[in-house]
Formats: sequence, C-alpha cells, structure tokens
Amino acid sequence: MSLNGGEDRQKTMEAIRHKLALLPEKPGCYLMKNREGTIIYVGKAKVLRNRVRSYFTGSHSAKTQVLVGEIVDFEYIVTGSNMEALILECNLIKKYHPRYNVLLKDDKSFPYIKITHETHPRLEVTRRVLKDKAKYFGPYPNAFAAQQTKKLLDRLYPLRKCNTLPDKVCLYYHIGQCIAPCEYEVDQATYDKMVGEIARFLNGGHDEIKQDLTRKMNEAAEELNFERAKELRDHIIHIDAVMEKQKITTTDSVDRDIFGFSVSKGWMCVQIMYMRQGKMIERRATLFPYYGEAYEDFMSFVTQYYSENPALPREIFLPSEEAEEGAADAASAAPDTAAAAEEEASDPAQEPKTDVKEALESWLKVKVHVPQRGLKRKMVAMACENAKVALDEKFRLAERDESRTTKAVENLGEWLGIGKVHRIEAFDNSNIQGSDPVSAMVVFTDGKPDRKEYRKYKIRTVQGPDDYETMREVVRRRYERVLKDNLQMPDLIVIDGGRGQMSAAIDVLENELGLYIPVCGLVKDVKHKTAQLLIGDPAEVVPLPRDSQEFYLLQRIQEEVHRFAITFHRETRAKSMIVSQLDAIPGIGEKRRKALLKHFGSLKKIKEAEVGDFKPLGIGEKLAAQIIQALNGQNPDSGPEEEQPGSLEQGADA
Repeated sequence: MSLNGGEDRQKTMEAIRHKLALLPEKPGCYLMKNREGTIIYVGKAKVLRNRVRSYFTGSHSAKTQVLVGEIVDFEYIVTGSNMEALILECNLIKKYHPRYNVLLKDDKSFPYIKITHETHPRLEVTRRVLKDKAKYFGPYPNAFAAQQTKKLLDRLYPLRKCNTLPDKVCLYYHIGQCIAPCEYEVDQATYDKMVGEIARFLNGGHDEIKQDLTRKMNEAAEELNFERAKELRDHIIHIDAVMEKQKITTTDSVDRDIFGFSVSKGWMCVQIMYMRQGKMIERRATLFPYYGEAYEDFMSFVTQYYSENPALPREIFLPSEEAEEGAADAASAAPDTAAAAEEEASDPAQEPKTDVKEALESWLKVKVHVPQRGLKRKMVAMACENAKVALDEKFRLAERDESRTTKAVENLGEWLGIGKVHRIEAFDNSNIQGSDPVSAMVVFTDGKPDRKEYRKYKIRTVQGPDDYETMREVVRRRYERVLKDNLQMPDLIVIDGGRGQMSAAIDVLENELGLYIPVCGLVKDVKHKTAQLLIGDPAEVVPLPRDSQEFYLLQRIQEEVHRFAITFHRETRAKSMIVSQLDAIPGIGEKRRKALLKHFGSLKKIKEAEVGDFKPLGIGEKLAAQIIQALNGQNPDSGPEEEQPGSLEQGADA
C-alpha cells in the first residue's frame, strides 16, 4: 500500500514539475488543490514562477510541509498589476474558503456613527458597516461613547430622527433637535452644510467648531440675547465633556489603524490599535492558525479586513518584514545547516513585500506607512508586543487548562474510589414521545473528547418512550461488541440520568455480560444543569463540590453527550420525515423510495423534477405526475432538503 502511495506521489510531483516550467514571470494568484480537487490554499505573487516554485523546493516549516504534502495540482490566474492580484486573492478566499488560508471571522464588531445616504439624512449608531454610500466614523470603544457623541451632535445639528417621516412635527422639533422635513421644505444646501460640519467634527475638527461656537456665544451676549448665549455655552461644555474623557496619545489628530502581529507554535495573533482624533480608543486581537509564509498570511488578513470594512482611517501603519523575523519561532527562523540557510536566503518566496504596500494604497486610497524610526515605529512595535503578549497568554492558558484537566481526572477517580480514570464512556438517549428513539456514546480520554471513538445507535427493540429499556439495549449492544472484538474497556461509564438508568445499565453489565465496570449517573436540576453525581448500587450521592474542576469535567462530558445525541436525533427525525412523505404516495414502496432518493439525491430535487425525469427508474408518466403533485401539494420547504446516508457510524455496534 505504501509503495503504491509513493509511486502516486512521484507521478503527482512529475506532473507538477511540468506545470512549474510553464509558469509566467508575471503577477497573479495561484490556487492549490488536493486529491479531491478542492482548493486548499490561495496566494498572490509579484512573480508567479518564483513564488509557486518555492513551495516545491527548499525547506519549510512543519505547518507549511503539511500544506505542501496535500497539494496534487494547482491553477494560476495572471493579473495586470500587484493591486489586481491583491484584490483577486481576497475575492478568491471569500469564494472558496480554503482550509489553509487565514479566514477573517467577524468575532467582534465595534460601534460606529453613521450619516445615512438619504434625501433627508439621519445620524445613527450602528455596529454594521455596509457599502451603502453612507458616511461612517469610528470605531468607538463602546456603545456609551458612541451614543454620547451622537447625543452631542444631535444638540448641534438638528437632522431628522424618525425612520419614516411622520404626518406632523414631533417633540424633537420643539426642543430644537430636528428641522422637521415632514412639515417644512429643507433645501439640499442646508443638509450639505450640516453633514459637512458633522464630518469635520468627527474627523477631529471639534476644536475649530468649539472656537466657532465661542465666537457665536460672545456675539449673542453682546446683543443681550442671553438665552441663546447660554444655549451655546452649554454646547461648548458638552463638547469638552465628551472629547476630554480619553487620553490624547499623539500631537496630531489623524485617524489611524496600527497593525502588529506575532507568530508562535503555528499560530498568529494580529493586533489592531485604533487611533481616532489622536486618541487610542480601542484595540482588537485576533488569533488563528496559519500555514503559509507569516508575513504573507498577515497581509492576507489585512486585505480581508478592509474588504469587509469600508470605514477607513486616513492612515494605516504596518510592521516591516523584519518585524516578522523577530516574531517568528526560533525553531523555524532558520534551517539547521549553512547550506540550507544560503538556500533560504535566495528563496523566491522571501521576495520583498513593499509592492503590497503600494497595492494597498492604490486599492484603499489611503496612506499606508511602514514606519522605520521614531514615535510611529514605537507605536507599531507596541502593537507587535501586544500581539506577542496575547499569543503567550493563549499558550499559558492552554497549559494551565491541560494541567487542570489532568488533575481533575486524577481527583475524580479518588472521589469515586476507583483509582486512576483513563477512559470514560458516557451515554445519553434522545426521542420525542418515543418517536425515532436514538442513543449516543461519547468517549473522553484523559479528560479530553476522543471524537474518533464516538458512536451513534438507532434503537431497535424498544417501543414508546421507555428510557430504562433504551439504556439496557444500548449498553448491551456496546459491550457485546467490546467483548466480541476485544476492544478497550472503559475505566468509568457515565450515564446521563438518575438511579433508574444506572440500575438498568449495571444489571446488563453484571448479570448479562459479567462485566464489573464502575457506573455513575449525572442528575440534572430543574434548569437542566448538572446537579448531582451518583455512584453505586443502590446509588448514593457523591459530595463533589460544584465549583471544583472535577465537577466541571463531568458537566462538559454531560453537555457533550447530550449535544451528540440530540444532533443525531434531529438527523434521524429529518430522514423519517422524507420517508413518510414518499410512503404516503400510492404506488411507492420501500424499493421505489430508495431508488428515487438514490437517483435524485434529495426530496427537493424530486419536487422540482419533470415527468420525463422519472423514466430511467421505470416509472410511468401517470405515477410520475402523481408523485410530483403529491409532493408539491405540501410545503416544499418542510423538512430537510437532503438525506445523508452514512450519518450513522458504521460497525455492528452502531
């Protein structure tokens, strides 16, 4: 088997070498494919020939070797410029979602202030930034800061507040916070002036606006219009109150996004620090595994980030490639030998990325800097340092969780008086009033889920909602298989249930199979949360503290087996709904039902078929018309669209 596999790989590499010789020396994108023809990685290059060849020559990090080991073919698309390659790469990643690319997930959205693009514009706070021609300003550190700023602007600039124009003026008009386009004609010049001043304010011009208000306040006082002067003074006080809550970190007031990144143990952390109006208002860390070149995957993240976020700053600060070298693992920073070091130095994969800076500027129409010295470089270094800290914290937490889990497993055995617990098998049943009953088993090894060992069971012998008999059947089937195939025995069996389910399982194990494996039960409270641990026959409560790591481990096991069982039950019930719809049609028996589903693939496709599509199955026009009519007489969206054979794991115990 391994010999044939080696021959196949040699043939694959030979075919790849032939394609490599035909690569052009032009910019573009490349798409790496695996044996199934699935696109697993998308990249861009200034020179396609050099970049793609670098994957199949020289040495690579362990994670890049995993990627290269799956590549059996590639495609490429030539572009007219680096900017086109940058945009195309971003679009291809969005289209194909390759497993080895950095995929940007919108795990946190910050609030923005939005001026809508409408005949009568509105000011609103939103967390969704859309490409709808509106003006967006932000992000703000939290919703309160955004709402306070909006409240201030509402006092200064009376844009409409209503989503739809009412029949008559509302309270906002009477308190001077709306110009009432519902009642009075408002010309475009008035709106343009207000929108322009709001934009100037939010872009850092609040000092100028404050000076203008101060001048108007003094004029009003000289004219003895003290009420107007007091109103303007209140506006100035509100500006000071809102704008001075944050610490100014730079002498200018330019909006900037400052990026930094760090890599370690195959993971990357990208840190974005948001500066608005000269103030550091927020930072955001995103962690993900990466498989390609560190700087290239970092730039891929930046490109995707701005493709989804049209609210752009005036400047973007990026770390240099040298920052990558400082951030990379010492193990993967250089090969073992001097010859390999020389080879890597000439590796075309290490081509300069300065062209990406120019491409980003051309695409986004904002200034992109890679600071080399001074305060700006320190700001980027701070972002990189924060990324490193976040990454180190991730690994420290993982190590702490690992040690906690190990200790919890050891202590659990002591609490139960059964010694060391290495393998735990947990069972749960799922049905709705006895219909489509199923059971599921999950396995935890040394406190961690071992998903390859999970099993699903369709209940064969029990009629109606009998949880005890269902538990008897599934325990009997599982451990008959364990004995027959000499599989590994568990150190502990966990039953999601109380004394009745435990007694049923123990009876089968001891009296039918002659097995004496410790069995414990997990009882839930009225809120369906893990409440008590039971063990023994008759069952007794184990006084396990509810805030202990051992109790937390049992909660995870119970939640996981419940999730696995209920998911399987939903799949089974969905398939039975498909079967029942077809079985209700006269002339359709089990054989024809299976043939129909095999031929068309899903119930939806049968509904959409024409009468002639049934001919290959030997079904005449009359019956075909009856099938189509019967299925479309019901709601075509009811039930799942596809039957998934193989959702039940194979094996005699399933």
